[in-house]
Amino acid sequence: MRKVEGTERPDWQARAEEAGFTFHSMHGEPYWDETSAYAFTLDEIETRLEDPSTELHAMAREAAARVAGDEARMARLGIPEAHMAFVADSWEAGEAELYGRMDLAYDGEGPAKLLEYNADTPTSLYEAGHFQWDWLEGARAAGLIPEGSDQLNRLQEALAERLAEICGPGEQVHFAAVAGAAEDYATVETMAYAARDAGLGAHYVDIGAVGIDPSGRLVDEEARVIGTLFKLYPWEDFLRDEAADALAASGTRFLEPPWKALVSNKALLAVLWEMFEGHPNLLPTFLEADAGSPAWDRAHAAGHFARGTVRKPIFSREGAGVRIEGADGAVLEASANAAYDAHPTVVQAHAPLPEMGGFRPVMGTWIVGETCVALGIREDRSRITQDLSRFKPHYIEP
Repeated sequence: MRKVEGTERPDWQARAEEAGFTFHSMHGEPYWDETSAYAFTLDEIETRLEDPSTELHAMAREAAARVAGDEARMARLGIPEAHMAFVADSWEAGEAELYGRMDLAYDGEGPAKLLEYNADTPTSLYEAGHFQWDWLEGARAAGLIPEGSDQLNRLQEALAERLAEICGPGEQVHFAAVAGAAEDYATVETMAYAARDAGLGAHYVDIGAVGIDPSGRLVDEEARVIGTLFKLYPWEDFLRDEAADALAASGTRFLEPPWKALVSNKALLAVLWEMFEGHPNLLPTFLEADAGSPAWDRAHAAGHFARGTVRKPIFSREGAGVRIEGADGAVLEASANAAYDAHPTVVQAHAPLPEMGGFRPVMGTWIVGETCVALGIREDRSRITQDLSRFKPHYIEP
């Protein structure tokens, strides 16, 4: 992996605005940044990022199988007792999954390390799929990158294929997000495009406008019954809403399914380490309450905490609540966002992100169904990747 300067197309802003990519810059800073790009060899992409991500997803499914139906384990993952059966039944029924995004630390030398897995509501879908591919074609045509360069990116095609597998021909699908968030809307709209590519009907609804009819079915603001709902709204919140009791009996198919509440949960990282201790793509991770356990002691004895620790609330998003400490316990960096601080915390061995040109990149590998299909990269001057971290394009060298 190397960072290559001089890859900016002169007309990218006009192309972004024409495409409706309105949040390419935010608060006076670029969000989409193609002034440089990350270059990889094909072998590096396939053996260091793509194949390990697919394997990690399979391991996450094994971990979900261990947790589902075990009330004590689900309690440790913060699943409300009233909805444990809803989550477990979803897993037992084999309800179909659609997508997710892993965040990996990768320095171009050792194996990539799983930092966390948003398997429920990942965003940055438009820029990872459409606009990153638009950059590849434009940069290649302009001679900014070598002719024959490629990209790990079949996100849009894979989503359309997967939606066609999940839904029946011509099925009507509702796509919901919280109103007023441009990035969330772009993700939902990109998913709706994939649905249309799959021959499905697509309807947008604000998540706050989803109602319940007298028969207990979920309906949109026009009283249309919601048969399938893609919701960019995390299960940890959905299961705590006033209407949560109505979800199990609503008859709605949810994307992602309820069992993804187990996978998109940082406490699952501790289950993964428990099941696959020593796996090269995992970092030792423990619920803070398990500090001092035999496995914790083994991790210390093996030197896994020599570069410090990272504490994360089990439900946090976009770096909120993350606290990085050195091996001596000194705070290296801490998020000022305390929105998730009331939740239990996991402690993970620190895998520092590489510093390249003053920024620290994190690899975001996209899973559709059960397979890795795309790569998106965000970078930040901070050690903590946040919602305003820059999105960077990548290419595979010919």
